[in-house]
Amino acid sequence: DCTPEEARAFMGLPDVAPLQARMLAEIEARMRAALEAMDPQQIMASWMAEAAGAMPGMGAAGTGAGGAAEAMAAWQKSFFDQFAGGGAGGRKEPGKK
Repeated sequence: DCTPEEARAFMGLPDVAPLQARMLAEIEARMRAALEAMDPQQIMASWMAEAAGAMPGMGAAGTGAGGAAEAMAAWQKSFFDQFAGGGAGGRKEPGKK
Protein backbone atom coordinates (compact mmCIF):
# COMPACT_ATOMS: atom_id res chain seq x y z
CA ASP A 1 0.00 0.00 0.00
CA CYS A 2 1.17 3.47 -0.85
CA THR A 3 -0.25 6.93 -1.28
CA PRO A 4 -0.77 8.48 -4.73
CA GLU A 5 2.16 10.80 -4.04
CA GLU A 6 4.45 7.85 -3.26
CA ALA A 7 3.31 5.95 -6.39
CA ARG A 8 3.85 9.02 -8.56
CA ALA A 9 7.36 9.57 -7.14
CA PHE A 10 8.22 5.87 -7.54
CA MET A 11 7.22 5.94 -11.24
CA GLY A 12 8.98 9.23 -11.84
CA LEU A 13 5.83 11.11 -12.73
CA PRO A 14 5.57 14.85 -12.05
CA ASP A 15 3.42 16.26 -9.28
CA VAL A 16 0.61 18.05 -11.11
CA ALA A 17 -1.34 19.11 -8.01
CA PRO A 18 -0.14 22.76 -8.14
CA LEU A 19 -0.99 23.00 -11.85
CA GLN A 20 -4.39 21.46 -11.25
CA ALA A 21 -5.11 23.91 -8.42
CA ARG A 22 -4.20 26.89 -10.65
CA MET A 23 -6.29 25.59 -13.54
CA LEU A 24 -9.32 24.97 -11.33
CA ALA A 25 -9.02 28.49 -9.88
CA GLU A 26 -8.89 29.93 -13.42
CA ILE A 27 -11.92 27.91 -14.52
CA GLU A 28 -13.84 28.99 -11.44
CA ALA A 29 -12.98 32.65 -12.05
CA ARG A 30 -14.15 32.42 -15.68
CA MET A 31 -17.39 30.71 -14.68
CA ARG A 32 -18.11 33.36 -12.05
CA ALA A 33 -17.45 36.15 -14.57
CA ALA A 34 -19.80 34.53 -17.09
CA LEU A 35 -22.55 34.14 -14.49
CA GLU A 36 -22.18 37.73 -13.30
CA ALA A 37 -22.44 39.00 -16.87
CA MET A 38 -25.66 37.07 -17.47
CA ASP A 39 -28.73 39.29 -17.20
CA PRO A 40 -31.98 37.28 -17.31
CA GLN A 41 -33.99 40.25 -18.58
CA GLN A 42 -31.57 40.79 -21.48
CA ILE A 43 -31.63 37.08 -22.36
CA MET A 44 -35.45 37.03 -22.48
CA ALA A 45 -35.49 40.22 -24.59
CA SER A 46 -33.18 38.64 -27.15
CA TRP A 47 -35.24 35.43 -27.21
CA MET A 48 -38.45 37.36 -27.71
CA ALA A 49 -36.89 39.46 -30.49
CA GLU A 50 -35.84 36.28 -32.29
CA ALA A 51 -39.30 34.78 -31.80
CA ALA A 52 -40.97 37.93 -33.11
CA GLY A 53 -38.86 37.86 -36.24
CA ALA A 54 -39.50 34.17 -36.84
CA MET A 55 -43.29 34.21 -36.44
CA PRO A 56 -45.68 35.57 -39.02
CA GLY A 57 -48.15 38.04 -37.57
CA MET A 58 -46.02 39.16 -34.63
CA GLY A 59 -44.04 41.90 -36.37
CA ALA A 60 -41.28 44.06 -34.95
CA ALA A 61 -43.53 45.92 -32.52
CA GLY A 62 -45.04 42.74 -31.12
CA THR A 63 -48.46 43.27 -32.67
CA GLY A 64 -49.74 42.32 -36.05
CA ALA A 65 -52.67 40.90 -37.93
CA GLY A 66 -52.99 37.91 -35.62
CA GLY A 67 -52.27 39.84 -32.45
CA ALA A 68 -49.51 39.40 -29.93
CA ALA A 69 -51.44 36.92 -27.76
CA GLU A 70 -51.95 34.48 -30.61
CA ALA A 71 -48.35 34.82 -31.74
CA MET A 72 -47.11 34.23 -28.20
CA ALA A 73 -49.33 31.14 -27.91
CA ALA A 74 -47.88 29.81 -31.17
CA TRP A 75 -44.35 30.47 -29.96
CA GLN A 76 -45.05 28.69 -26.65
CA LYS A 77 -46.55 25.71 -28.47
CA SER A 78 -43.53 25.35 -30.76
CA PHE A 79 -41.19 25.74 -27.78
CA PHE A 80 -42.91 23.10 -25.64
CA ASP A 81 -43.43 20.73 -28.58
CA GLN A 82 -39.66 20.34 -28.73
CA PHE A 83 -39.70 18.91 -25.19
CA ALA A 84 -42.77 16.74 -25.67
CA GLY A 85 -40.87 14.34 -27.91
CA GLY A 86 -42.33 15.75 -31.09
CA GLY A 87 -39.25 17.69 -32.17
CA ALA A 88 -39.81 19.80 -35.25
CA GLY A 89 -42.73 17.61 -36.29
CA GLY A 90 -44.98 18.62 -33.39
CA ARG A 91 -46.49 16.63 -30.57
CA LYS A 92 -46.79 12.88 -30.76
CA GLU A 93 -50.00 11.25 -29.73
CA PRO A 94 -49.72 8.80 -26.80
CA GLY A 95 -49.32 5.25 -28.02
CA LYS A 96 -48.12 6.28 -31.50
CA LYS A 97 -44.56 5.85 -32.67
